[in-house]
Amino acid sequence: MPAPEIDVAVEDERWNSVADDLDAFVARVVEAGLAVAPDAPEGTVEISVLLADDATVQALNRDWRGKDKPTNVLSFPAAPQPLPPGTARPLGDVVLAYDTLLRESAEQSKPLSDHLAHLLVHGTLHLLGQDHETGEAEADAMEALEIEALRRIGVPDPYGPER
Repeated sequence: MPAPEIDVAVEDERWNSVADDLDAFVARVVEAGLAVAPDAPEGTVEISVLLADDATVQALNRDWRGKDKPTNVLSFPAAPQPLPPGTARPLGDVVLAYDTLLRESAEQSKPLSDHLAHLLVHGTLHLLGQDHETGEAEADAMEALEIEALRRIGVPDPYGPER
């Protein structure tokens, strides 16, 4: 698979403390998610990642999902569309909330960078049609993909007994 085009927008500057080279970190994690996905499209893909705060994510969650509360990650898959040859296929957008991830990582006693990696993989898999809300088998399959993607980049199993 060709290297994906990943556009990282940092809306909340606190994200910059999570990794020395945040763009490279995000790219490595998203690439790991794409590498394990059974339904990854052929050719170059494009993904946008917005690193935001709780207020931004709450507004998006309210406006697009009817849930007026912040959440850790939102995924907005792009609609399928015909593309000229050689054009990157847009997969969609992944949006993460700093405050929620920081709180969750503290509650789970894990580094914020590991939690960010987990939810970037999670969001990427959602862009590719993976779902954990339609049934236990689907949730188990998605978790297995997440665990494998994270293993490839040296992040511990977020569902494991040590967590």
